[in-house]
Amino acid sequence: MTIVTGIGDPYVLPMPHPASPVVDTRWISPHNTHPNSLYHEYAWSLAPLIDNPSTGLRTINWRKCPQVFQSQVRLVAWTMINGEIRPTDLQRRGMRARGRSSPLDMVAAVREWTRLARWLHQHGIDDLGDCTDGIWRDYIPTRWAAGTSRRRARQVLGHLTRLWDFDLLSARPSGIARPPWEAEGADDFLPGIREPGGGENSTEPLDPQVIGPLMVWAIRVVEDFADDILDAWEETQRLTATAASKRSTPEGRAALEAFLAPLMRFGTPLPAFERGGSVFLARTYVAGMTGASLRQTKWLTKRHRLSQLAAQQTGPCPLRVPVTGLINGRPWREHMDFTEAATLMRHLGTAAAIVCLYLTGMRPQEVLGMRSGCCPDPESDQSGVIGRHLIRSHHFKNVTDHDGNQVSAGAERDVPWVAITPVVNAIRVLERIVPHGELLLSASHHDFTHQRKHPGALKLTALRTRIEDFVAWANREALAHDLPDQVIPEDPHGAISTARFRRSLAWHIARRPGGLVALAIQYGHMRTALDTHTANGYGARSRGGIHSVLDIETALAAADTAAQLRDRVATGEKISGPAARRAITAAAHAPRFEGRLISAKFAKQAAAYLARDGIVLHDNPDAYLICAFKRDTALCDRIAEDTVPTLNDCRPGCGNAVRTDTHARQLRERADEIDQLAAHAPDGIGKRLHRNANRLRETADAHETTKVEVTA
Repeated sequence: MTIVTGIGDPYVLPMPHPASPVVDTRWISPHNTHPNSLYHEYAWSLAPLIDNPSTGLRTINWRKCPQVFQSQVRLVAWTMINGEIRPTDLQRRGMRARGRSSPLDMVAAVREWTRLARWLHQHGIDDLGDCTDGIWRDYIPTRWAAGTSRRRARQVLGHLTRLWDFDLLSARPSGIARPPWEAEGADDFLPGIREPGGGENSTEPLDPQVIGPLMVWAIRVVEDFADDILDAWEETQRLTATAASKRSTPEGRAALEAFLAPLMRFGTPLPAFERGGSVFLARTYVAGMTGASLRQTKWLTKRHRLSQLAAQQTGPCPLRVPVTGLINGRPWREHMDFTEAATLMRHLGTAAAIVCLYLTGMRPQEVLGMRSGCCPDPESDQSGVIGRHLIRSHHFKNVTDHDGNQVSAGAERDVPWVAITPVVNAIRVLERIVPHGELLLSASHHDFTHQRKHPGALKLTALRTRIEDFVAWANREALAHDLPDQVIPEDPHGAISTARFRRSLAWHIARRPGGLVALAIQYGHMRTALDTHTANGYGARSRGGIHSVLDIETALAAADTAAQLRDRVATGEKISGPAARRAITAAAHAPRFEGRLISAKFAKQAAAYLARDGIVLHDNPDAYLICAFKRDTALCDRIAEDTVPTLNDCRPGCGNAVRTDTHARQLRERADEIDQLAAHAPDGIGKRLHRNANRLRETADAHETTKVEVTA
């Protein structure tokens, strides 16, 4: 059915019939094949509106709506799904108004309408037309009674406003009153407790003690174990297909008995697997290895009670594939196992996703939207220089059409993402899992255990669960291989959600000199130490990148540095360096941030703050100093227009250096540590280490002779 709007007002939709489709065909993209619900049904699928592969399919369920309100609320909901607010109304409301909502917002709106309907019904009101201005004012305080954040409360008021909006555009308006906050503003109707803004910038970064070993295991699985896992999976599938296709023959039975008889006779462990606390003979493995049929294997298992025997003599199911992956120079497995192949494939896909989430700076939906072929090998230019790997993928946030309506399918970025080597390796592994052109994290192709046909990509909740399972598996492996320093601890801020990787990337670039964000390097696993210019490729696009998030994190780090300097001076510490007095002035006037939750507007404020040349302080713990960065006097190798220093290139004699008594103490402590190393090193190396230690002590002595006492 195609909707034909009314003659008098093109924005008022006609009355639907019981057999009318829930979603009009004009809103369904040509490639969307999800079935459409009918108006009279109790469950309305909004899948025809969903083209984002990482978004779960949404449904409106009418069973929770009071029967007396069903006809009215259904009509408004259908109008919202298929109608549009008048442009004049959108202009009147300015930035607060939008075009068509996303399916997720539609479901949330109907949920709020249903909640209102239940409250009205409990208070003896059975018609939306009886919801007057006074009723609105009575309802809203009860809506917040259970506790609601102001951010969430604003969303709720928006959903309730849409009930009034689309009631006016329906074929049979109920006459519900205009919500009073539309005329008076929302502030007086919101909960009283104010709190900082949300969004991705309010997400806590992952703790450095978590992201370090997590990246060790993710990169190790992708780069060292992928061939073994993929070969094992291919062999597992071959054996499974062989077992399923074989018919019962005398030759198969003979091979089966020849395979099992010695194991039973000599008490050798039988190939088995565990499920639900019980142990079973691995019949599919045995059938595939011998060429017997599954029926013959089942018969022999039952006849000789092999499952009971396997529970007593549980053995592995080794595959005939080589093991090439190493941990500390030793094979990571004695053999690849038939029963473990699906689980390892799941962890391989998760490891590749973790690498992409952390080392690209892409949002989770953008990672889940990547397809095989999105990162082709670059070509060389005329001079033979090979270009960078670029990722072309869709983005989904704030993608709208010319009318302001959300585009569920998103749009390909005009400017691609830059991929560094670990990301390219992860993408290449994912491309070996899925067919060309498919989603790299396709839900169907990553369901290794059941191999069900799921639409789209893995959902965020599923990926979060897989990350938790990967962490548990990696920790078991760390202990099994005697690597206690590579155990992934619990994060102090909770679960490792997908949204935290992007914020963590910005945090580590801003707070680790030179942007060396891949903390796995400390374990000596990563093959390439990133220099400053390589680090600039992290999460970058040809322009833009994630620099708004990075500016925020850098500004927060600078504010922390200023606060620490104020505290040290207040406790009597003295400072030295050519920029000492400038640093004290900068610390006194630096902004203070309460907590870590920041509003979206802070990105512009952060960029403006970092651009204040000469009065922004950057901590460099590796050089034991603070950089009061001023472009004209900086000696570090950097891009001319940079508003931040290159901290892994701090050079002696720089006019921006500042040291405190704490830095001098740390220099001497580090010198003592180096001397201890030198005492156990070969003669030549020991002498070099002693010279390094002496240079650190000379730097500390210079601080003592030049330090001054200042007041903040």
